[in-house]
Amino acid sequence: MAQLIVRNLENQIKARLQRRAKRHGLSMEEEVRDILRNALKDEDASVIGLGTEIAALFRGNGLEEDIPELRGHAVKPATFES
Repeated sequence: MAQLIVRNLENQIKARLQRRAKRHGLSMEEEVRDILRNALKDEDASVIGLGTEIAALFRGNGLEEDIPELRGHAVKPATFES
């Protein structure tokens, strides 16, 4: 197993880590390992665009045409008249 040394950690951060570890019933070292694992668990997941995800949800539901790209179009703010 690898080791990691973190230098120049603020005292307030260390105190907060200790309190958090105590709440979870862990040592501060184990709490830091859990934080790092959770922060990186989705790092390997492939990143796809929102449009691709939406298209996958509706694939096979009758839409036969491609939906045109909207990138590069000027965005016009809504106007509200009374």
